[in-house]
Amino acid sequence: MSEMPLSKQPMADGPDLTVEFAGLRLKNPVMPASGTFGYGEEYSPYMDLNRLGAIVTKGLSLRPKAGNPTPRIAETNGGMLNAIGLQNVGLDVFVEQKLPFLKELQTPVIVNFFGNSLEEYGQAAQRLSQIDGIDAVELNISCPNVKQGGIVFGTDPLAASEVVSLVRSHINKPLIVKLTPNVTDITVIARAVEEAGADAISCINTLTGLAVDIRRRRPRLANGTGGLSGPALRPLAVRMVYQVVQAVNLPVIGVGGIMSAEDALEFLIAGAHAVQVGTANFVDPAAMIKIVDGLKQFCQDEGVAGISDLIGTLRC
Repeated sequence: MSEMPLSKQPMADGPDLTVEFAGLRLKNPVMPASGTFGYGEEYSPYMDLNRLGAIVTKGLSLRPKAGNPTPRIAETNGGMLNAIGLQNVGLDVFVEQKLPFLKELQTPVIVNFFGNSLEEYGQAAQRLSQIDGIDAVELNISCPNVKQGGIVFGTDPLAASEVVSLVRSHINKPLIVKLTPNVTDITVIARAVEEAGADAISCINTLTGLAVDIRRRRPRLANGTGGLSGPALRPLAVRMVYQVVQAVNLPVIGVGGIMSAEDALEFLIAGAHAVQVGTANFVDPAAMIKIVDGLKQFCQDEGVAGISDLIGTLRC
């Protein structure tokens, strides 16, 4: 989908934080990363959810999923490992019990979803296409294809293209594809999903890591390995976002280790149109509101009329 032109507010009214991409208009570029914000309502005691640019739900599957055994989270220097296992209530329960609350907000709702086979992805997309109150979908392709030997959809260009093409054929909502960093060259996957019909890309998902309990000589997570997130990941994420921005003609959402407005600005200056905040939500439930305020303050201090003026201004 082509981007719509922005209309800037004069500086007298304060900096314009509005961003537009893939058919979406957000009041600011800040949203939660899937899996770190529940289904939205859980964080309502800590902030006005209408102040966020968008809400991204916990990843949903066709049927409820219990996730992995505990322990499922381990802190590391500069971050954390998680192996939650995509625990979720399933699409039907989400529609019946979670979506009504989100529909009352004046904030776009982006539903993250996944499957473990092409058929599951297709069925979920078909179901989502029929649901009102969902403004866009985010496709998680960091899942193993159980019918094709366990290969992760997002690590193989052909598999990534197949699943995005299938989802695209079933859904007419803006389609954001979330990329895994666990590949040799992320731009190869980015080009594959662009050609398959994605409207935008979010990157990156977590990086696979292992933490060891040296007393027990066992992994600190019951699952063994887990996904690394947090500040330690940010330089890698900024680099990959920059590479993807150069490789495709799609808007990119930057994800990975954003704890402050300064961190978010790194991604925007590198070319991201918006950002997602994850681990910071566990440290400070109001982190995203502070980031929004920080972006506004930065623009005021720098004499920038609109946040979109900063997007892609990195000089290399």
